Order: sequence, then structure tokens, then C-alpha cells
Amino acid sequence: MAGKKRHIIRGGPDQEDASTLKLGEEFSTAQCLYISEVRIILEAQEDSKENGTDTRPRTNVMSKTVDYVRTFSKFNNIEAVREVRQVLAKDNMSQYEVAQLANLCCEDAEEAKALVPR
Repeated sequence: MAGKKRHIIRGGPDQEDASTLKLGEEFSTAQCLYISEVRIILEAQEDSKENGTDTRPRTNVMSKTVDYVRTFSKFNNIEAVREVRQVLAKDNMSQYEVAQLANLCCEDAEEAKALVPR
């Protein structure tokens, strides 16, 4: 992805639009993570720093990201995170839809339909 140059043509037939799940070719096979999954990954990385297996310095961006995911994470343990992924994966939804529903924790189906494009 870093070496690719993207050209967005405004008004073209393949215009990216998140509201209709046209996210671009880079995301056609991508795994979308929800906030709780990101929290698990970043906390595991922090544990490896404490154990001395990861010696990279912690940046300001990383600190702010960890604070963000801790604030907005809905599920705090790995079992809950796995269960949410399994439950939402049973339906025929895109990765984007699964991540959005897991992040939003909607009260009912109508709220989910209003907030997550299909």
C-alpha cells in the first residue's frame, strides 16, 4: 500500500463512498478490526515492552491511541472480543459492517440499520 499511488477521480463511476461500502480496492480483502480488538493488540504489545521483548520506544501517537481504545472499548477481555466476532460473523455482513456494529453496540436492529450503511 505504501508504494501505490492513488488517484481519486471526482464524480467518476468508481468513486469511493463509505455510506455505500465502496471503500476502494485496498479494502476489498482487508480485515476490519473493532476498537476492542485493537485494544487487545496494543495491550499485548505493551506487555511485550514491559517484558523486554519489544524495545521500540513508545511514541506520543501510540500513547494517545492506547488511551483512546481504552476509553471507547466496549469489551475488556479476549473471550468477549472473540465471542462478539463469532456472533457477528454468522450473518452475511462485510468486515466493515461487523466492525461498526461491534463498535456501536446498538440497542436494536432499527438503530443498527440507521447507523451502518448496507
